[in-house]
This record gives sequence, C-alpha cells and structure tokens, in this order.
Amino acid sequence: MIFESHAHYDDAAFDEDRKEVLLLMPENGVSHVVNAASSVKSLGEIEDMMEEYSYVYGTAGIHPDDVGDLNEEVYQRLEKLCKLEKIVAVGETGLDYYWDKEKHDVQKKWFERQVELARGEKLPVIIHSRDAAADTLDMAKALKIGEVGGEVHCFSYGIEMAREYLNMGLYIGIGGVVTFKNAKKLKEVAEYVPLENILLETDCPYLAPVPYRGKRNTSLLIPYIAEEIARIKGVSTEEVLNVTHANAMKLFGL
Repeated sequence: MIFESHAHYDDAAFDEDRKEVLLLMPENGVSHVVNAASSVKSLGEIEDMMEEYSYVYGTAGIHPDDVGDLNEEVYQRLEKLCKLEKIVAVGETGLDYYWDKEKHDVQKKWFERQVELARGEKLPVIIHSRDAAADTLDMAKALKIGEVGGEVHCFSYGIEMAREYLNMGLYIGIGGVVTFKNAKKLKEVAEYVPLENILLETDCPYLAPVPYRGKRNTSLLIPYIAEEIARIKGVSTEEVLNVTHANAMKLFGL
C-alpha cells in the first residue's frame, strides 16, 4: 500500500477535477493521503476533504511564504483544528529564503509558535526549509524539535544536514526530485538515510517524477519515486512502499 505523506489537493491546479483525482486513490493502492495546510484559505478546504474522503487526513499550519496572513485569530483557528481527529500534524511550517516573500524574523516567529502548538497538542511537526539550511537547523535545535517529532519534508540538502535531523529522530521526506538525473545530492541522501527514516511524498501538484517531470503531479505517481529509491538502495519497490507506509503510520499515529 502507498502512503502519501504530503500533498496539496486544495491547490487551484485541481479545481477542475479534484473529486475525480481523489476517487482514484483507493483503487490504485493509495491507502492514506495527508493534505498539508499551507495558507489560511487551505484550512477550510482541508476540513471539507477530510469529511468527504475517509482516506484523506490533514495538517494545521501556515507555510513560511504566507505567514504575513498569520495573526492571533488565525493561530486560535489552528489550535481548534488540532483537536480534530483527522488532523495528524502541525505544518507545514519553517523557513523559506528562496522566495523571500516574508521577512526572516516574521518567519522565525511563526515557526517557533507553530512548533509550540505541535508540542502542546502532542502532534508531530512538518518542516519546510528552502535555502535556509543553517537557520532552520539552529531553530530546530533551540526548539528541541526532536522532543516534538516530525519530518523535514521535500528534503533538499546534503548528507551532513540529513544526519543532523536523523540525530533528532526526525523523518526525511523524499519526493519526485530524487528521480531527476541532476539530483545527485538527493540520491546520495536517499542512499544514506535508513529506509526506516524515509517518508514518500509528492508535494503535488508540484515536482512530478520522471517520466512526468513538468506535468501536474498526483499521489498516483509515487510508485516512480519508490522505484528510484529501491534502485538506489538495492531493495524491492514493494519493500520501500511497505516500510515507508509503516513509517508514516507511526509518525502520524494512525
């Protein structure tokens, strides 16, 4: 069975056929989909999807690119969402210096607040980090994220950084980029990180794996990611799917 640990089916890319796509999941071996919150708008859409589809779960959080919309009222809404049975994590939260849409101090403030929320609600945290390796790691250590538990999703750094997060007991999220020919660093990480510490994800509709690179991504393409990790590690695709499924079930308490 396939566990999709990080998707964005609330994205406008699915506005025309969201229902049709989601209904394909069970018959194609996708047993669970975690739809990660990113914006204030996404919060209500995730609630609706969780109600409609038994296999869709959600997270409660605001992406670092959108923390300008975060205030105490929205934070209280996140707190209420965390009480829902099918909310399995806080996030995605973290730091993004690539787009640099929000001031770094504002990103750090709300990253810390969302980690505090995860700690208080006894939920894992989903960390987003892009072009912010040092600051994210420094905050993760200062906030003792290892005590909270969680995942660095869509991992984009090298082995040394992966080692730091593994030492905290965190999971490493790997998606379609691992199938790209030029993704040498991520292939090395996929080889280095124990299978028991990997989660499979798409971050759809983005980052579709080869041979669909550049097209809209969906959870149905996860087998291509699993196949590449299996090739790198010298194990079967079935083993990759089974172990990562068990990892996600453990992290999200399902």
